[in-house]
Order: sequence, then structure tokens, then C-alpha cells
Amino acid sequence: MNSNSSGRRDESAGTACVSCDVFLRILAFVLTLVAIIFIAMGNQNKVVPFKLSDSLPPIYVPVSAKWHYLSAYVYFMVANAIACIYGLISMLLTLLNRGKNKVLLGTLLTVFDALMVALLFSGIGAAATVGLIGYKGNSHVRWDKVCNVFNKFCHTMVISVILSFLGSLSFLLLVVLLPVFRLHRRT
Repeated sequence: MNSNSSGRRDESAGTACVSCDVFLRILAFVLTLVAIIFIAMGNQNKVVPFKLSDSLPPIYVPVSAKWHYLSAYVYFMVANAIACIYGLISMLLTLLNRGKNKVLLGTLLTVFDALMVALLFSGIGAAATVGLIGYKGNSHVRWDKVCNVFNKFCHTMVISVILSFLGSLSFLLLVVLLPVFRLHRRT
């Protein structure tokens, strides 16, 4: 009777592990996909006054802020696209191998999940650094603030960084929690 209840507990722990795995993969996929959409929406056009001299009236110049003008945002977009595609593929693999104990597949997914965490964190760092310079400027190299002019663009980029960060946390939970569940299930 004791072995029967232990078998049910192992089966319910396995089901919870697979459900948690699928949920976190769906969450990572959706968050990185929405981050990509927000990055792609990151465009703003403005007409700004440019003053040549105090004695002359300002010249009004049209200026654009677009995500693909900065290489850090391009890298951020590509990192999110790679993580999004991987999230979809890994989710499908997890659903197709549901109930099967594939140690090699689980190990490979854990390694690639860790790679996605590193990739997303590096993209987030690059985008956040450029965003901080845009928000505060850098007086040492005479870079002026631009977020006071392109506030919609900056807010859109902040939202995409937050969404990407949450997606990377989903991958991080996959790296940390699932091996613990698997180890607990074996003992």
C-alpha cells in the first residue's frame, strides 16, 4: 500500500513538472514575442528647433528615432527573436515528448535554456545601457539627453526591456526549477 501511494506521488510530481515546464515555456515565448513587437513599434518622428546663434531664429529640423538606428537595439531585437523562436521550438518538443522520460532531451533543453538566459541578459544590458544614455545623457563626451524629445520612443523601449527581462526570468526558472523537480522526482 505504501509503494502504491509513492507511485501516485511520483506520477503527480511528474505531471506538475511537465505542466510547469510547458507553462514557463509558453510564458517565455509570449513575453519575448511581445517584446519584439514593442521593439518594432519603437519609431518616433519629431520636428525640433535647432539654434545656430542667439541672434538668429531657430531652424526647425525633422528628426527620427528608430530602433534600427542603434546597433544595441538591433542586437536586442535579434536576441529576443532567437529566444522567441527557441521558446516555440522547445515548447513543441516538450509537448510532443510529454510523458516520455528523455534524459538527453531534458539535458539539451536545460543547456539551451541557460544559453537563452545569457543571450537575453546580454541584449537587455546593451539596450538598457543605450536607454540610460538616452535618458540621462553623458556630459563627459557631450552626448545630450534624447528621451526628453523622443519620450514615446524611450517609453516603448523601456517596456520592451521589461518584457524581455521577464522572458529571461522564465528561462532562468526553467534552468533552476526543472532540474530540482526532476531530482526530487528521482529520490
